[in-house]
Amino acid sequence: MSTQTFDWCRRAASCFLLVAGAYLFLPAAASSQEAGDKVRVPTSYANVHMGPSSGRPILVLVPEDTVLPVTGREGEWIEVELDPELKKLGMKMRWYENEERGWMHDSTVEVVEE
Repeated sequence: MSTQTFDWCRRAASCFLLVAGAYLFLPAAASSQEAGDKVRVPTSYANVHMGPSSGRPILVLVPEDTVLPVTGREGEWIEVELDPELKKLGMKMRWYENEERGWMHDSTVEVVEE
């Protein structure tokens, strides 16, 4: 095996270990949430979008430990009910007016065990 090939293999293995190790420190994703369940924001803030895509405008940044009821799901996206108090607690974005629901990626929340 050439030195160049060995170096490439070593770098690829290092990248794999770095990515695999990062998953150990991420919160458990809410991958099985259904309407009626609740999720919690485990990080300092999490984005709530207008639709199930990171390309959709952000309505509000929800602060840590906020618990939100789940109203639906589309793939990796969870639809949550927005409490009017979020306008006071969260970082309201210019798009957020009177929306009652928004979308969060399931990797940004964790399941609330009741």
